[in-house]
Amino acid sequence: MWKRAGAELSGTALMVAVGCGSIAYGASLPIICLAFAVAVTTAILIFGPISGAHINPAVSIAFYRHGNLEKNALIPYVSAQIIGGILAAVAISGAGPTTIAANHNYLSAFFIEVFITFVLMVNILWIIGNSDNRIIISSWIGGWVGILAFLFGPATGASMNPARTIGPNLISGIYSSLPLYIISTIIGALLAAELFLRIKPQKEMPE
Repeated sequence: MWKRAGAELSGTALMVAVGCGSIAYGASLPIICLAFAVAVTTAILIFGPISGAHINPAVSIAFYRHGNLEKNALIPYVSAQIIGGILAAVAISGAGPTTIAANHNYLSAFFIEVFITFVLMVNILWIIGNSDNRIIISSWIGGWVGILAFLFGPATGASMNPARTIGPNLISGIYSSLPLYIISTIIGALLAAELFLRIKPQKEMPE
């Protein structure tokens, strides 16, 4: 379990460091989205054979609900992901916190995050149910992270991932919106898991 948790910590740290680091360097929106997409794809390729590379507490919770993650792994996975996000945020001085645009309120931001996390999780469950090729799986998931970040990043930061938000927001001192991002992303992922429990057979991620 230590090895698996270490993989989750490292993969999440990689994603936050690269994605949020691109924000620190003043990259444009398309480049930021590409950075997150490439980081997620790379993390899945490297750490997928070890832990499945969830790199996202909402995804791990949804996988537990769907039956793809055993109960005793849930807390180690989520803890490792959050620690990884915080460590990466420290390394980049809290760059890239997740914030809500001025033309959106908390309610609209909440439903946006529920929706985009639901879409992401649907695509995760769909691709692992239809392919055993890790390159295809990682590219598909990373691609959807980039697409959703491009479409909804200007509105809410397109978190889709509590660990992506907790680290940068804690280090940068932006606390008030943390419950919104944590709850909404978990709800979105769980809704996708509930949907697939009804329409798709369960399938483990390939090792």
